[in-house]
Amino acid sequence: MDWRTGTSMRGLVLNVVGALLVLAGIGLVAMTARSLLNYRAVASLHGGEVVDLGANAQPGAGQHGSMVRVVGTPTVVEAPHDPDFNLRVNTTMLVRHVEMFQWREVRVGSGVHYELDWVDHLLDAGHFEDPKGHANPLSFPISGKQFDAGLVQIGGFKLGPVLLHAIPGTQRITPDPGALPENLAASFSRYQDYLVTSARPGDPRLGDVRVSWNEVPLQELTIVGRIDGDRLVAATDAADGKGYAVQVGDVPVLDVFPDLPVPPEFVLSWRILAVLLASLGAFLLLSAQRDRRDPLLALGLGALVVGVVASVLWLGDDTRTMCAWLALALLGLLLTGWRLRRTR
Repeated sequence: MDWRTGTSMRGLVLNVVGALLVLAGIGLVAMTARSLLNYRAVASLHGGEVVDLGANAQPGAGQHGSMVRVVGTPTVVEAPHDPDFNLRVNTTMLVRHVEMFQWREVRVGSGVHYELDWVDHLLDAGHFEDPKGHANPLSFPISGKQFDAGLVQIGGFKLGPVLLHAIPGTQRITPDPGALPENLAASFSRYQDYLVTSARPGDPRLGDVRVSWNEVPLQELTIVGRIDGDRLVAATDAADGKGYAVQVGDVPVLDVFPDLPVPPEFVLSWRILAVLLASLGAFLLLSAQRDRRDPLLALGLGALVVGVVASVLWLGDDTRTMCAWLALALLGLLLTGWRLRRTR
């Protein structure tokens, strides 16, 4: 094989390898873009891409409107208060339950019988099959009610009403009869976890009332919501019709929303590598021409090719990212033009 054949083979190898490297750079940037676009498309169903702020998160500049994940135990700044019973509890939500001892109709097969039991709503004895001797009171002396905390925070963020009501869990609390107002202290006494009007709590009579309260326990939570100033609220425009998530414990985003694909990692590194691969390919292609070994020209061509392809991929999805790639393509074009003029 003479020197001409060797030179020809070398040029062929450089052209093939160079073209493959350029295609590899284009393929890498396209794969990275598609992964990001797929992740953002699914994330948009839940209100948008979630920024993980973690524990002890604080409001910061430029965060307004972002979907974020925060972790922590709620801090109750303004506790809920039941004014009728003078009960204040360090919880996010306090619920008063009221029951009355009433007749209720029980049907077993074709038989009907009546028994007294605690019921949280009025039972109209007029609808009983045998109302005689089973009359119930006509009204409750006091009603059940829900009391929300005036202000609850996780880290530096205040929780909006929707997120506040979404906090899971409930537990019974023990009331303090010593805190009762005078008008109720004469009527109610404590029995187990209830305040009751029964003269003999273990043997209640028709019309006796008992009151109990449930609180939402304070525990570590993971909350995903939208930042509105210094508040976390639900994303009302989310396609899933919810736009928030509240779960007990420190839960990763991919467990909060199992339909989310795994987001690509090291995105910036992959993008830089794509430009370098395309530039190396361009350098090999130029090297096939004995007078065109110009690293800066190769870098300009690599940036131009990858920038144009990437900007097309982001067209219509993310204007800022598209413009960044167009800027890179323009820089590549300017660098390429400058080197070509210098060569000439």
